[in-house]
Amino acid sequence: MAYLYYGADPRPAEIPDHVLAHVKVVAATKLRRGECFMLTWRHSGEGAEEARTSVWMQPSIPLRFVFDGPEPEALDRQYLRDLADEAMSSRGIVLEWGDQEAREAHAGEAPPITAVAA
Repeated sequence: MAYLYYGADPRPAEIPDHVLAHVKVVAATKLRRGECFMLTWRHSGEGAEEARTSVWMQPSIPLRFVFDGPEPEALDRQYLRDLADEAMSSRGIVLEWGDQEAREAHAGEAPPITAVAA
């Protein structure tokens, strides 16, 4: 699992490495341009019940990505496009781990690109 630290909250969001690697690229692109967007994900809440968190991503709020592995993740061009399109919508990016796992099962249509430090 990778960790997304946002704002002053010391507790990170736990997001699979391959998903967060894609979010990192989209967020870096949007925030570098001064564009804000909503980011939502599901997680375990208190008592192991499912909960949901949404954050307003903007350039002035501290943001840190921490990955388990030392090597950058391979990126799927279509998934990056999909996330970028979602970021432009009023709904924002809504992360669903199962969606990414389904994409990986159908990989091979476009060669993955390697993440580079943003």
